Amino acid sequence: MTKFLSSSTRRFDWVHSRVQKTAIRRKRKAVILMLLTALILLGGLGGRLFYVQIVQGKYYAQLAQQNRVRLISTREERGRILDRKGRILAGSKLSYLVALQPSAHKPAEWNTILSRLSKVLDITTDTLQQHLKQAANRSQWAVVVKRGINAAEVTRIKEQLSNFQGVEVRQDLMRVYPNGTLAAHVLGYVGEIDAETMKARQNQDYHFGDLIGKAGIEAAYELQLRGQQGGQQVEVNGVGQIIKKLADKPAQPGQEIQLTLDLELQKAAETALGDRVGAIVALNPNTGEVLAMASRPDFDPNLFTKRISPQAWQQLQAKQFPFVNRALQAYPPASTFKVITAIAALESGKYSANTVLDTYPYLSIGGSQIWESNRSGFGRVGFVDALAWSSNTFFSQVAVGIGASPILDWARRFGMGQNTGVELSAEEAHGFVPDPDWKQKQLKERWYAGDTINTSIGQGMMQVTPLQAAIMFAAVGNGGYRVQPFLVKKNPAISVRQQKKSLNLKPETLRVLQAGLRSVVSKGTGQALNETRLPPVSGKSGTAEDPPRPTHAWFGAYAPSDKPEIVVVAFAENAGGGGGAIAAPMVRQVMETYFKTKQSDTGMERSE
Repeated sequence: MTKFLSSSTRRFDWVHSRVQKTAIRRKRKAVILMLLTALILLGGLGGRLFYVQIVQGKYYAQLAQQNRVRLISTREERGRILDRKGRILAGSKLSYLVALQPSAHKPAEWNTILSRLSKVLDITTDTLQQHLKQAANRSQWAVVVKRGINAAEVTRIKEQLSNFQGVEVRQDLMRVYPNGTLAAHVLGYVGEIDAETMKARQNQDYHFGDLIGKAGIEAAYELQLRGQQGGQQVEVNGVGQIIKKLADKPAQPGQEIQLTLDLELQKAAETALGDRVGAIVALNPNTGEVLAMASRPDFDPNLFTKRISPQAWQQLQAKQFPFVNRALQAYPPASTFKVITAIAALESGKYSANTVLDTYPYLSIGGSQIWESNRSGFGRVGFVDALAWSSNTFFSQVAVGIGASPILDWARRFGMGQNTGVELSAEEAHGFVPDPDWKQKQLKERWYAGDTINTSIGQGMMQVTPLQAAIMFAAVGNGGYRVQPFLVKKNPAISVRQQKKSLNLKPETLRVLQAGLRSVVSKGTGQALNETRLPPVSGKSGTAEDPPRPTHAWFGAYAPSDKPEIVVVAFAENAGGGGGAIAAPMVRQVMETYFKTKQSDTGMERSE
């Protein structure tokens, strides 16, 4: 029994020993496995730390700095635009904008923030993403996403700054046009700079979201009006609040631009146009100062100081090319061009001030008939009465007598077919003076007598802008000087000397022309201007064919006739009536305002 127990004990001890050894081996394996795992993890962590701190250390240090340090662009007030008497046509008002700081997050991290911001600003997330993509992903310059935000939008963002990290609400000076649509085509408008313009102006310190002049004076004088951009380097906390200003470069305000426009006269011109498509230009015939320049249809430049809504854009598109300044676009000048034909004839020496010709109901030229407006003719007339009644058959005979060359030459001497020199040259049409060489080259046809006649009465291919027509009338009124028009007020002593060029017209030519244009108003087609409320007025009407559309209506005039102070040209596009009936009353309205204002101003000066 004892022997059996001893044997059993030895067997149990052996089994127990084997179990213990197996357990120890397993523990050792587990420990080794754990050590190996720990070594691998520590090695990976160490490698990552090496990569982050050594390989990419500079990048992440810069990233941390960008998240802590921001650059905020600052701009002083854009230069004001004033009328000739110092009244504000374009200025600025205090507002707020929302901008995104691209360096605040990686691109993917913006999604949640932009989704929240989209609901506050009523801008799609895709649009906000596009604004971020415009700038480099790590750009330190903020990207403007909305201007002119209201108080409710400001409050919602500022109350939830922790949800809008990287979003900035800042004060802004927003462009404002206090008179709305008034002089819109002259002033132009501002809008956010696009990628193409950014590339073209890469050395002029523009950033995405900056405003830039897009048209009119705003574009022509962009560099003077915008001033110099400044900036601040600031330190921000975790939610983007500024806690310290690190550096500051003050912005320089834009220059003030004073125009030659008169606010009251501009209002009168736009009122006279009403809803008609067309243009009115008023000049000082002695200096070239543009006193008024109106165009219809128009637009409100205030729409573009913020991003224009799709609804507002569609309403503008429904109009007939509202951004086109029709005062600078070219049209057939009709009978207003007879001024040039008369000058060409009298200066040629082939016709004199005493020339008298028979007029007829019509003339047949090359199978075409040139009719008089009254369908019966005006009997025997000279240049004065031919201008008064706008005789087509008189000027057709004169044109055949002198040929095309003198007429085309004098048109060019008056500046037709070329820029006038006005500051809005980027928007100005040259007009067109056709000639035999052009016709042969472009149309493969020779020049006919009918072409000469059509040109002489302002039809056919001849094209003139309302501003060019105003220069023509100014030259007759001021004694034979071609003036260069200008919109920005200059030193009068310099402008008179540099802006006038003698056309060397014979005194007899000027005498006949001045008498003829006075006769137009006193007894001819321009009697709508024969008003007791006005001093003596001289002018010329025109009715231009534009088949298959209705006719254009023209009237150009200056006053007082003996010593002109103002030239006004009115043009009504496809008005469907005569220049004397439609355009002359527009000219009258502008002149009445001019002389009424002048009388009022003179009275005030005397009382003082």
